[in-house]
Amino acid sequence: MPTTIQTQFKRDVLNDEKNEECTSLLQRNLTNLIDLALLMKQAHWCVVGPNFRSIHLQLDEIIATVRAASDEVAERISTLGIAPDGRSGSVASASDLQQYPEGFLKAGPTIAHVADAMKTTIDELRSAIEKLGDLDPVSEDMCIGIAGPLEKHLWMLQAQEE
Repeated sequence: MPTTIQTQFKRDVLNDEKNEECTSLLQRNLTNLIDLALLMKQAHWCVVGPNFRSIHLQLDEIIATVRAASDEVAERISTLGIAPDGRSGSVASASDLQQYPEGFLKAGPTIAHVADAMKTTIDELRSAIEKLGDLDPVSEDMCIGIAGPLEKHLWMLQAQEE
């Protein structure tokens, strides 16, 4: 979990108790989003077989969405005066996502693994959304804005499953 070394902002947006809980929720989602982008890049490189090209390109589209979301979450944490933690060791130890299989995978298993990882990420976002409403509506709104496009990408992936 993040070290809660706060900046010395003179005009805090949230009180200390709300800030700590809010940034903890955001950090958990940041970790999952960073890991999701890495997992999807691995899938992008290692998908083979029929439908390779369409899945390969689709994954890059989703990765762009996920990377933008992780940046937005990290910057919100910074805005709240806490240093976000996107270091590789922190992500590896704290992510809720299952490790992606090693080696090449056909399109079907690739879609299944990526969709499962997206669902885990979305579930954690939705859990945070439920709690953030009482803590910080700005962070809640940001997470809602992130969840919508991810859910649409999940739908488009699942529509290709056999």
